[in-house]
Amino acid sequence: MKVTAEHIQAFKNIVGDEYVFVDAETLDFFSRDETEKLQFTPEVVVKPRTAEEISEILKICNRDLLPVTPRGAGTGLSGGALPQLGGVLLSTARMNAILNLDERNLQVTTEPGVITEVLQNAVKEINLFYPPDPSSKGSCFIGGNIAENSGGPKAVKYGVVKDYVLNLEVVLPTGEIIWTGANVLKNVTGYNLTQLMVGSEGTLAIVTKIVLRLIPLPKYDLLMLVPFASLEKASEAVSAIFRAGFTPSALELVEIDALKIVSKMVDSFAVPVNDDIAAHLIVEVDGNNVDVLMSEMEQIAELMIQYDGGEVFFADDSTQKEELWKLRRRCAEAVKSVGYTIEEDTVVPRAELPKLIKGVKELGEKYGFHAVCYGHAGDGNLHIRINHPTIKNSHGNEEMTNILRELFKIVKGLGGVVTGEHGVGLIQKPYMDIVCDSANIQIMRAIKKAFDPNNILNAGKIFD
Repeated sequence: MKVTAEHIQAFKNIVGDEYVFVDAETLDFFSRDETEKLQFTPEVVVKPRTAEEISEILKICNRDLLPVTPRGAGTGLSGGALPQLGGVLLSTARMNAILNLDERNLQVTTEPGVITEVLQNAVKEINLFYPPDPSSKGSCFIGGNIAENSGGPKAVKYGVVKDYVLNLEVVLPTGEIIWTGANVLKNVTGYNLTQLMVGSEGTLAIVTKIVLRLIPLPKYDLLMLVPFASLEKASEAVSAIFRAGFTPSALELVEIDALKIVSKMVDSFAVPVNDDIAAHLIVEVDGNNVDVLMSEMEQIAELMIQYDGGEVFFADDSTQKEELWKLRRRCAEAVKSVGYTIEEDTVVPRAELPKLIKGVKELGEKYGFHAVCYGHAGDGNLHIRINHPTIKNSHGNEEMTNILRELFKIVKGLGGVVTGEHGVGLIQKPYMDIVCDSANIQIMRAIKKAFDPNNILNAGKIFD
């Protein structure tokens, strides 16, 4: 059913006239996110402030079978927040309060529209730490991180979003408001609905409050950059670091082509980009004993020599650290701006990274595209950006879909999966059958139907 004037008036009665939008400029803004070059225009944008308002909106949409697309900051890369069916775009941007910082229990309760870095800085002021830090942490919302089970560089040591979520208040597609669990560290009282919500990409319910566990903030962190003449040698060195007994707080790989692009974009000369360098590893360690950390860094640097690592650069102060992280975090934005519009988010066991990278390069030669690789090497999570001379979107393109199916069969053969932190959304949907058998998908469909019997909430994401 299409959104009518009566629906729009009903939404205005719930949230106020000023928070319901049908003007062309607003609809255009919410018609895209960071996924490829895709655009789908909603019929109306609604910005509620409370769970109760969302409940009333969903009751109307469920009754009249109106598609609803939940949206956070719009930084997603899988099309999860794109309203490809039109309908209602429900923005959580106004739900942006940190509700409670519980220092005694090391917990924080927040609304979904809080920017991730804002939350991290707020808990840091009382020497607490919320580790998940996606590259877009300066703009992405906590709610979106919940939807995608985001990770980021710190995941290699500290885990991803699911490891910090204790409890969620959610609004079901039928309008009921429930808490999924309890604010405790252990809970096997029935099925784990909290973890079911994390990573469900807004297809089961809309998150309205989040209870996160926190940990003490490490006192020190050290950062170094290691250049390699071979991309495969750099990826081999990743597994070697862990086999030697070290657990970095971050271990990132950046191919030199990506680094050249981002260095030019941000006008930075912090990292050498000589032609004899193929890739860099960014290695970070953290903890409370600086002497121990220095010893670890020295040992890791010595180990890198065995994998043909070049001269190591140690970041001497916070300014240098921030410069290096800025380069890494802006890789996706930079390479997309020069034509690398198709991004894959593959994950393999970290020791298989060299084979994955080799497979990516061979596919590029075979099908005439150029790819750059970067990402969370310590997790085996490789972001692959593709620049094809004629194809700018994988979504709906048969030729690119066939190429990517070949890529994901390589990933599957290495024991991996098609997405580690970006989600399935629209983009990875055609490849679910490669890593999930029919029984898996039938169970997922049954779960979706139990939560959303009329299929109104983010319909068409993950599977049709």
